[in-house]
Amino acid sequence: MTDPAVLPLSVAIPTFGRDEVLTNTIGQLLQQSPPAAELLIVDQTPTHDAATEAQLQAWHDHGRIRWIRRQQPSQPGALNVAMQAASQPFLLMLDDDIRIEPGFLAAHCAGFDDPAIWAVIGQVLQPEESPLEGYARPASTSPMADLAFPFRSNAGTFIENGMSGNMTVRLERALTLGGFDENFEPPVSYRFDTEFCKRLVRAGGRIRFVPEARIYHLRAARGGTRSVGSHLTSMSPLHGAGDYYFALLQGWHGDVVRYILRRPWREVRTRFHLRHPWWIPVKLLGELRAFVSALRLLRKGPRLIPNEQHDAGAVQAASATPAASGNGTVR
Repeated sequence: MTDPAVLPLSVAIPTFGRDEVLTNTIGQLLQQSPPAAELLIVDQTPTHDAATEAQLQAWHDHGRIRWIRRQQPSQPGALNVAMQAASQPFLLMLDDDIRIEPGFLAAHCAGFDDPAIWAVIGQVLQPEESPLEGYARPASTSPMADLAFPFRSNAGTFIENGMSGNMTVRLERALTLGGFDENFEPPVSYRFDTEFCKRLVRAGGRIRFVPEARIYHLRAARGGTRSVGSHLTSMSPLHGAGDYYFALLQGWHGDVVRYILRRPWREVRTRFHLRHPWWIPVKLLGELRAFVSALRLLRKGPRLIPNEQHDAGAVQAASATPAASGNGTVR
């Protein structure tokens, strides 16, 4: 029998290179009331400091967390592992360097008051940011709608974009969609969560933005699966490939073509490049390499959770109403 004091929610934290800030994040989640049914830590860190290793092991041994070790760092890959490991009908995905408030988990679950809602996105406040008042989402039928949505907004609405650092999904629906596309290559993986949201909306689901489900993102200086140095002075295709690949997946719509053509110039129209113009050719070469890389990924086709694993996960994640209630190894 389901405990009414426990939310039918799995919480997943993919982590890489984080120690004290990770255990602080987990500690806050363990103190939430009502609590989540389970907490999954998809750990891609080769070696933690001794204190972190001991704390994670103790929590795992006492059943407070499920500690899943994964060797190849990848944000979409780690979240796909979490989708396949989760036991609850709703899965909340979070960054590993955050601060939250009382009632945070309950606010996420309260957003699923309609079966048509397949995902809930919470507010994200970056360092030095405060909530944005009075934002009115413009109506749009463009495949590129909501790419500039301000996730610090204080106004609830329905959107077509999302940040995987504060996102809850109906697990059965997410698995049916194939989870996240692992073609978005680490360590940047830019736009992989936006692509998932667009695919979800095209499949008939709705995404609710709930500002009450707020996180304060700490932007820890060390670690993280998306850090790869400064994009301003790099010719690496990793910085832009995900953005181009995302755009190409939306089809040859006029707005998509304009977005692709404008991106190289957006990337060099910065104060840094105005002051250091000798880096502009380097950056533009990186943009060209990124577009070629995106075309190659498009030809390969998406890397999603295989169909047989969709089916198994969908059976495990039977539908529920919150108000009423391979690459990963478990350590």
